[in-house]
Amino acid sequence: MDAKWARPWFTVTALCVAAGIIIQLFVTVPNESSFGGSPLGRGLNIFAFFTIQSNVIVGVTSLLLALDPARTSTVFRVFRLIGVVAIAVTFVVFHVALSKLLDLDTWPQVANQLQHTLVPILCVAGWVMFGPRGLTSARVAKLTAIFPALYIVFTAIRGPLASNWYPYPFADVHALGYVRVIINGFWVALFFVAVAAGATALDKKLTGTADVPERALPPAA
Repeated sequence: MDAKWARPWFTVTALCVAAGIIIQLFVTVPNESSFGGSPLGRGLNIFAFFTIQSNVIVGVTSLLLALDPARTSTVFRVFRLIGVVAIAVTFVVFHVALSKLLDLDTWPQVANQLQHTLVPILCVAGWVMFGPRGLTSARVAKLTAIFPALYIVFTAIRGPLASNWYPYPFADVHALGYVRVIINGFWVALFFVAVAAGATALDKKLTGTADVPERALPPAA
């Protein structure tokens, strides 16, 4: 696809992320039946979800690409791939295992579809069409394990401080204990790296047909 559409695509992706999170906040914070006790607690609990954190990473990296498609720093390369992999995992897990468990309508459903369907499609399709190509490597793929590892640590530490509230059963230290949660985190990180490695292999195949001109990249030391 013509590279002139890259910036608009990344801009729309970032806007959809912002819309999904803002709607989610407006729906959740005043709703006493939703997760968390106080309005502040419910608002903060939203950002404890893997889905929301994945959306945030996608939104920030997409916005940065909209502002400057030529970004090539190592930190950006890692977070770009983390966003693509995390949001793809979010899409698959939700639509395969979780979608039938929810009965949502009106604005909650709008937020849900933005976060679990539209943003993942826009992000992955944008990555396939516009890249930027050549930003990933075996080293970058391995570094993506940092996100799920830190997520498990964050959730395990935050849970007891939030009245033993955990966003997902596999990270529930109160019910499973730290050893079981650490093991779960290891498998999640391993799966994450495997998907990132697959994306890296696909990126190499797509590089030769990319519409966006190649740029000199810094060495992946």
